[in-house]
Amino acid sequence: MLTGETTYRTIYADTDQMGVVYYGNYGKFYEMGRSEMVRELGFAYKQLEDLGYFMPVSEVKAKYHKSLFYDEVIRIKTTLKELPKVRMVFHHEIYNSQDELVHTAEVTLVFLSAESNRPVRVPAELLKSLTNVAVWR
Repeated sequence: MLTGETTYRTIYADTDQMGVVYYGNYGKFYEMGRSEMVRELGFAYKQLEDLGYFMPVSEVKAKYHKSLFYDEVIRIKTTLKELPKVRMVFHHEIYNSQDELVHTAEVTLVFLSAESNRPVRVPAELLKSLTNVAVWR
């Protein structure tokens, strides 16, 4: 299992007229969490693209427990529970300024060859980075 955390202060553009974070912006928070977790491995998404791979989102399961508001510092916890094969499944938990769990999500991405636009196995370079930093059961 591998877990990473990042923080973000919500801005006015994240919210609706009532100052509540708009539901459509949560995808951006997931991406922040995923990107930072992978970057902490020493392997940025840009490297995947340079190697000829893309990782589009294929599925999102989300649960809104409480609202987030303008100018809150949120904590995005991202967990990878198993080594990827063709798909990589990220589990996200988002906490508000009071450290209350306000949102959970599971986001599945698929590895695609940029050349063929077809699914492929996890690139060896990313797999090596993942196996070097975490204990997998």
